Amino acid sequence: MPFAAVRDLDIYYEIRGTGPRLLSISGTSGDLRRSPNIFEMPLVSQFEILGYDQRGLGQTSRPDIPYSMADYADDAGALLDAVGWERCAVMGISFGGMVAQEFALRFPHRVERLVLACTSSGGAGGSSYPLHELAHLPAETYVHRVLQLSDTRRDAAWQAAHPDRFQVLFEMALAARRVGADEPGRSTGARRQMEARARHDAYERLSGLRMPVYICGGRYDGIATPANLEAMQKQIPEARLELFEGGHLFFIQDIRAFERIGAFLRGEFDH
Repeated sequence: MPFAAVRDLDIYYEIRGTGPRLLSISGTSGDLRRSPNIFEMPLVSQFEILGYDQRGLGQTSRPDIPYSMADYADDAGALLDAVGWERCAVMGISFGGMVAQEFALRFPHRVERLVLACTSSGGAGGSSYPLHELAHLPAETYVHRVLQLSDTRRDAAWQAAHPDRFQVLFEMALAARRVGADEPGRSTGARRQMEARARHDAYERLSGLRMPVYICGGRYDGIATPANLEAMQKQIPEARLELFEGGHLFFIQDIRAFERIGAFLRGEFDH
């Protein structure tokens, strides 16, 4: 299994696919052992993708120290150094989009194009739902609540009308949450990530971004709301925004999403 010793961490990473280079930064509780991950999605047939478990998560080290968004961005930069990538496109999903913002602000010369998916800027641009406030809940209760938040159409009436569909979603999400849950330091790493997430605020600095930026998300996302995406678009010069028919996992729910993300990454929006 590939690990890179960078900064104070052993970072687990994988590189798959062929084509232009793309750094993929995953979301809250991201773990490459969970399904679906970036390597199970259509972009792997079009790009050479570097995916990894961020500090505190998955198979990467979980130091019990405060984490900052700058730490996460510097981790990504050090990982690029370790694998010999000077520049690449960057895609951040959810929490990964927060890290991607910080990375692009700290290392703009390394970012060819930037995709910010289902994420928020914090500050005056609005924050993503405070998931840290749910962290004390039992796993089943947490998953049930997040399924509702992640797609606002899944209210009590929808659940009553589609009990089988909701149960399938619930069981899949609960199984994913349990991957590695009993490993030493897992709860500590998750807590430290949530602390960094709660402090994220890049809004005022986003106006300094100059690389091509594509902001995308779901119309029914209650975690990173469309209003938050619109605020980022207004703050980033010439950023594009596109909403899809889905919630926080819009890229799974709407088949057009990865087609459009891929087109942006290939520069087809420039013509």
